[in-house]
Amino acid sequence: MLLRGLSLTAQIVATFLGLLFVTFLIGRVMPIDPVLAVVGDQASEASYRAAYQEMGLDRPLYEQFFGYLTDIFSGDFGVSRVTSSPVLEDIARVFPATLEMATLATILGVGLGIPAGVIAATHAGRWPDFLLRVFSLLGFSIPIFWLGLMGLSLFYGQLGWVGGPGRLDIYYQNLVPQITGVLLIDSLITGNLEVFWNAVNHLILPVSVLAYHSMAYISRMTRSFMLEQLGQEYITTARVKGLSETRVVWRHALGNIKIPLITVISLSYATLLEGTVLTETVFSWPGLGLYITNALLAADMNAVLGGTIVVGIVFVGVNLLSDFLYRFVDPRAK
Repeated sequence: MLLRGLSLTAQIVATFLGLLFVTFLIGRVMPIDPVLAVVGDQASEASYRAAYQEMGLDRPLYEQFFGYLTDIFSGDFGVSRVTSSPVLEDIARVFPATLEMATLATILGVGLGIPAGVIAATHAGRWPDFLLRVFSLLGFSIPIFWLGLMGLSLFYGQLGWVGGPGRLDIYYQNLVPQITGVLLIDSLITGNLEVFWNAVNHLILPVSVLAYHSMAYISRMTRSFMLEQLGQEYITTARVKGLSETRVVWRHALGNIKIPLITVISLSYATLLEGTVLTETVFSWPGLGLYITNALLAADMNAVLGGTIVVGIVFVGVNLLSDFLYRFVDPRAK
């Protein structure tokens, strides 16, 4: 157990160091001058040189990298040029919005995608399979920003069934104190049901767009896994023994694809948590994706690199969680 723990720790540290090295290189090869981003393009040569030295860019690359590591491990991601606030504080402020939307979309995508994939596999080659495959293919192929724009135009602009861009209507903004950062939870904690239902109204469309995309991916993978299992000899044996088709499909076949399904769901969730840039941009959703996009457009490299590091941490964390779930749902993995 001790050796396994040390091995896992070493893997995590190596992955994180590799991530930091990549982000450091990105900051050096990007066609953006970090000094000009600070002093402006009208600064004198003396001001430019002073800022250049102050930022440590005159030092050798290995010294710059070790300085970068020291800052990151001390929790100093730098100050955002756009907000004039520490990057870590900005990310802590915007990430709950992405967490809220991504979690709901994943729950909906899993709840619809797995049954759809199972039904498609058990009706392979027939019309339910054909319809579900077409439906999932469209969800996987249609650009997500186009789907979001069409949804806003129809359901918000024309029909008025859902809320528009943003997390809340202007009237309800700043009425609920930020406790967890997740607006649905904070509004329930404070007992403000008007804000809660307004937030739900604004979540419906972006969550549905992301859930459709997630469901398309999960259903396609579930169908593929189920087709493989339904062709196995143990399924034939279970049917010969007289087990009901429901038990054969939903308990035995589905039970044996739990491990690959966990992997698929984890990757889908991590992708949404990294900040769905296009969705958050279309819906003006103040999450991590929109934050990184605005920072990139403003040449705010501290914010861009800080957001990139958080994205890497999210992927590492979700992978660790999936490894734990493997051992929880399948004793053979222990």
